Amino acid sequence: MAVIGRGDVSVVHLAAISQLGVELVDAGDQPDVVHVCTPHDQHVPVALEALRNGAHVLLEKPVANTVAEAEKLVGAYPGRKIGVCLQNRYNPTSMAAHDLIASGKVGAVRGASASVLWHRDEAYYRARPWRGQRRRSGGGVLINQAIHTLDLLLWLVGGVTRVRGDLGGYLDIPGVDVEDTAHLILDHAGGARSTFFATLANATDAPVTIEIVAEQATLLIRGDLTVTWSDGRTEVIAEQAASGGGRTYWGASHQLLIADFYRRLHDPEPFWIGPQEALKAQRLIEGLY
Repeated sequence: MAVIGRGDVSVVHLAAISQLGVELVDAGDQPDVVHVCTPHDQHVPVALEALRNGAHVLLEKPVANTVAEAEKLVGAYPGRKIGVCLQNRYNPTSMAAHDLIASGKVGAVRGASASVLWHRDEAYYRARPWRGQRRRSGGGVLINQAIHTLDLLLWLVGGVTRVRGDLGGYLDIPGVDVEDTAHLILDHAGGARSTFFATLANATDAPVTIEIVAEQATLLIRGDLTVTWSDGRTEVIAEQAASGGGRTYWGASHQLLIADFYRRLHDPEPFWIGPQEALKAQRLIEGLY
């Protein structure tokens, strides 16, 4: 396999590959799998070239810098696997919450709230100028950082029929034309409503918080998952500690997703988090933009 792009997140892919015992080769040696860790506007061209040459592709999020560009990968090269790294679905806490909701044990979901309170400064954009350029990144905090949390809300609570909100760039960093702060209200198809807030103006990278209120319990994900039942019982599902390099708030689930992708390479069906699935959150974001 090969890793294209040596951005910050590539270290996580390389660590996962090392643990799997997969041979890393030069991209010119016709690898079986290509990991795409380039800037957003280069995802699709690199992926299409790899697919044309017979490789499976694992993309970093988002699928592309625009929905129109991303749609080029939907249904492309049947028989080849295309995965997208929305790895937080593999978090033990996310999976436990999803199982509880799907089982019906907590009853109907009434609503949810989520927050992403992180910190980015001028040095962050200076190190990788494309991050602050809408034409290359596709946007700011929503598409580059908070897309993981939006994806979890859609996966846990259900599809969205209406989105309202606002966004702005309040850090006033020279050369940056993307948003650093956004708030959203999401109306879900099942009748629930979610509120969402994301900012890069926080003093530190705080843990992502998701709270889901259902008929029989409240589920709070902030690191661990705490389930508080209506009868007063409380259960705690621990989050897995981060490993394999990268930033601690990225969590440990990149390795879980990558290992699962490799396990499924010879399955007849597409990988479960492919371009079409990943575009659900991206379409919502682009609609707000």
